[in-house]
Amino acid sequence: MRAVLHKDRVKARIVRHDRKNRPEGRVTEILERSPHPIIGRLLQESGVWLVAPEDKRYGQDVLIPKSATGTAKTGQVVVVELTEPPALFGQPVGRVKEVLGEIDDPGMEIEIAVRKYGVPHEFSDEALALARALPDAVRPIDKQGRVDLTDIALVTIDGEDARDFDDAVYCEPAKVGRAKGWRLLVAIADVSHYVDTGSAIDIDAYDRATSVYFPRRVIPMLPEKLSNGLCSLNPNVERLCMVCDMLITAKGEVHAYQFYPAVMFSHARFTYTEVAAILANTRGPEAAQRKALVPHLLDLHDVYQALLKERGVRGAVDFETTETQIVCDDAGRIEKIVPRTRNVAHRLIEEAMLSANVCSADFIAQSKHAGLFRVHEGPTPEKKDMLRSYLKAIGLGLTISDDPMPGEFQSIALATKDRPDAQQIHSMLLRSMSQAIYTPMNNGHFGLAYEAYTHFTSPIRRYPDLLVHRVIKAVLKQAKYQLPALPTPGEAHAKLSKRLATRAAESDQKPKKPTVDQLAWQAAGLHCSANERRADEASRDVEAWLKCKYMRGHLGEEFGGVVSSATSFGIFVTLDAMYVEGLVHITELGSEYFRFDEARQELRGERTGLRYAIGTRVRVQVSRVDLDGRKIDFRLVHEGEDLMARAMKDKSGGSADSATDERGGGRKGGDKYADKRADKHAGKRSDRPERSAARGTGASDRGAARSPIQALKAAVKKSAAGGPRKSSKPSKKPRR
Repeated sequence: MRAVLHKDRVKARIVRHDRKNRPEGRVTEILERSPHPIIGRLLQESGVWLVAPEDKRYGQDVLIPKSATGTAKTGQVVVVELTEPPALFGQPVGRVKEVLGEIDDPGMEIEIAVRKYGVPHEFSDEALALARALPDAVRPIDKQGRVDLTDIALVTIDGEDARDFDDAVYCEPAKVGRAKGWRLLVAIADVSHYVDTGSAIDIDAYDRATSVYFPRRVIPMLPEKLSNGLCSLNPNVERLCMVCDMLITAKGEVHAYQFYPAVMFSHARFTYTEVAAILANTRGPEAAQRKALVPHLLDLHDVYQALLKERGVRGAVDFETTETQIVCDDAGRIEKIVPRTRNVAHRLIEEAMLSANVCSADFIAQSKHAGLFRVHEGPTPEKKDMLRSYLKAIGLGLTISDDPMPGEFQSIALATKDRPDAQQIHSMLLRSMSQAIYTPMNNGHFGLAYEAYTHFTSPIRRYPDLLVHRVIKAVLKQAKYQLPALPTPGEAHAKLSKRLATRAAESDQKPKKPTVDQLAWQAAGLHCSANERRADEASRDVEAWLKCKYMRGHLGEEFGGVVSSATSFGIFVTLDAMYVEGLVHITELGSEYFRFDEARQELRGERTGLRYAIGTRVRVQVSRVDLDGRKIDFRLVHEGEDLMARAMKDKSGGSADSATDERGGGRKGGDKYADKRADKHAGKRSDRPERSAARGTGASDRGAARSPIQALKAAVKKSAAGGPRKSSKPSKKPRR
């Protein structure tokens, strides 16, 4: 394997199967070398210059000739271009292509991630020139053929830190037939008016497919002049928009809808917190400042309650999970990690966006025009069997049918919400779900229980929404929208395409031969789906890096936590106070033998019957942090165990290294229902991305400073000498 690197395409032959019947192979031919650059730290050892890759999956260092180091200095993070591939008896050779800076520079983790995952982060000169040529405000000529809604009290409701505003809402009571109802307007930024098909901005936007959100930084899909200016529905300025105008019945059903281009004037920029406060107390200080708009907010709340009831009747899946937000200081260091709280304003906007998205999907489906749907298929047979086995193993009297409906999952969630193991059950329900994708084939949305669903409400940050806008406009004009010649799909597209092809091959339905037009839309859907996952992976990588760096300052400290996952090699624990996850290796659980019960998703001691399952409360100590590998190791703290005993355990030989070497599980990812988080449960990764099992031959442990074991010993000595007892920390910052 020394002749190949991570991301190389090879031909392999299966030679045998291991004890778990997993195939093992041998590389017979290298088909293609990866063109991706390698990011790592420049080091000098015994006069030899080399780069230790930041991604340990590369497995070996890259030699750098002295003449190819450029301006880089020892210890800096650099981007390397290979000049010679590895050989059976020779390391790869490269040259420094770009110097990113010092490892502790603010934002370095983001610079690494965008290059590691191939996220486009620089607009082309042509796109920037085109953006500069755009007007600064809406012109009279832009208003032609549009409905004037400037007198309608449309408002935006977003987070405190939002900078681009895709959507605005308005609601008023209306008669639906002879019954009570509401007129709900959802106005979305009209990006398609300014971004022409096939233009330089359009090509860059398609290449990105989505905006990527990191702590303290956003890599936008569109140039800032559009995303934060001309297209953003900022308050007290005119903006162009596409409107979904709906009539909602008292039962929460969409009675009628229409789409039209319009010009609007945002009457206010609300935050979720502000709207929630107003709805909770219409006589409070927040309501007093927005007195003229309070009646409209109350109407929005009324239609939201009706839509929420219809959601329950429909049987849509709705699990409550905890999302976290990383709060950083000006230097980019984590100050704290806090849970994201969802209030009634979040849910209100969520339901309004869902309604507009459903109308968009129905409009495209009724027109017979090709377009992209947001499809979420039901669980695979394997995942259904696994869930049934789990529900049976825990003695729950509920299960799912052979062809389950979303309501069955929701019924189980509601029936178990007050059980002590509710978190474990809901986690298993989530893991049985598939991932949502973009495709021209309308197969419905399982999680939301919709027959047709698409994304219409975020064209500033999602390319599929921009395509949906163009299709709707074409249908309104009784024309046909033609996709432009799209760039060659990348690696992520190929991976997703292969996985979907495997799933289709397992299906009993015989696929129809697609037309040329359908093939083009399929390619666009695959590209957008793959790049959405790329953005999620890059964001998770940065968050993991920041959490690891944060936890380095808490080595040796103890925290309470809850088991978030059980595997054959240990348990993953999420800390209560910090929402950080780490591994307690199976060797840290006790002296007895623990067996993994796949059906129950738990580790059980053979002698004592001690069980560790999702939701089990434990107390742990932070024993090791691997910043390069994005890994945190915990040690289980048993009741009655004191600091001296743990220090002696370290002296006799801990298992932190083995805990890292044995990893093979992963973390749950994330996808969102719709614009404001509604697509979350449908897109959750059902299996955790694989953690690297190999440590590699890089330089992650070179030059390590005072270890946590040494720190604990020092604390024990201090305690024995009569000093105050406190949690141990490294006395100086570890070097990497």
